Amino acid sequence: MDFSIPKELQKILKEIHEWMEAEIYPMERNLAGKTFKDILPELNEKRKAIKEKGWWLPQMPKEEGGMGLSLMDFAHVSEVLGRSMLTHPVFNCQAPDAGNMEILVQYGTDEQKEKYLEPLLKGEIRSCFSMTEPDHPGSNPAWMGTTAVLDGDEYVINGHKWFTSAADGAKFAIVMAVTNPEASRYQQASMIIVPCDTPGFQLVRNISVMGEPGADYGTHCEIVYDNCRVPKENLLGPEGGGFIIAQQRLGPGRIHHCMRWIGICERAFDLMCTHAAKREVAPGKPLGTRQIVQAWIAESRAEINAARLMVLEAAWKIDNVGTYEARTEISVIKFYVAGVLQKVLDRSIQVHGALGMTDDLPLAYWYRHERAARIYDGPDEVHKVTVAKRILRQYGITVS
Repeated sequence: MDFSIPKELQKILKEIHEWMEAEIYPMERNLAGKTFKDILPELNEKRKAIKEKGWWLPQMPKEEGGMGLSLMDFAHVSEVLGRSMLTHPVFNCQAPDAGNMEILVQYGTDEQKEKYLEPLLKGEIRSCFSMTEPDHPGSNPAWMGTTAVLDGDEYVINGHKWFTSAADGAKFAIVMAVTNPEASRYQQASMIIVPCDTPGFQLVRNISVMGEPGADYGTHCEIVYDNCRVPKENLLGPEGGGFIIAQQRLGPGRIHHCMRWIGICERAFDLMCTHAAKREVAPGKPLGTRQIVQAWIAESRAEINAARLMVLEAAWKIDNVGTYEARTEISVIKFYVAGVLQKVLDRSIQVHGALGMTDDLPLAYWYRHERAARIYDGPDEVHKVTVAKRILRQYGITVS
């Protein structure tokens, strides 16, 4: 199990980081008091530069216009990109589009790929993923109330979704809905493509999260499907295959998330150490001379390093053995890295004092938006229970 970074990738990572420091970090203050929609012209200009540099779609195969990186190599890229909240959209590897691209590549028909995948890969449109419901726990994707009933040549979709991220401005949604209610638990739901201009697709609101409803990329939307009719050709993959497709999507997706979180941790750590070295609490006495600050720095360094190795192990296992065989490692990194993220951000804010609470730095933005890391993709508690059950089976104990 080799976690060393190939020399060519090291060069790319260095160049990306230098480009971000020159082109992306200065844009972050422009986001204060604004939304992603307000800075789209600037982001689109940066996207042109990324295409010219050959860094576009780092998560996708070359035949799809991407960099052709392995999951392990993309993990390293995602960490660097994670150092700013603006960079993943600029490289066209942001959630939920990245996951939707992977689903369409694997399960889309030729017609679906031409209509939805190709413009998504080019960055001409955006998409959203509509699974979570306000009336059912998001941690149980096998239990939902949204239905899609086949009526002649059309599916009629009815249901209520929320936290459909990035739906504001999206051209289509991939919706999970029950098509086979009489089937076994994990074969009831299907994935269906729904253009967002379809009659019956109702974007109720951009849900305000910790005071921010956001716009465009940075939204979590409430959606009502009211007799929403789409052609049966919009079925994505086999009928009843929604749960399996979702699991295949979420495995690599958690690698993307976790390495992005580690990138956030590294930026927060760097800001914390820089401030500790420069900010004086008394003449000639910088913050870094205080033992409690030294302890926070040491603990953060150890936890970030451990988190990175755990994620790389999971990525290596997915690449070499498969997502199913790596499911324990995937669950472990989800809750562990999310916890490290919260601790490192909190320490960095504390070291910065009042400055840490302002939008002069990216810390407050991440603190607002990344608290959800311990909830989305399954709450930490569910992953911990799942991991414990698998381990206990090895000791002869079956826990229901």
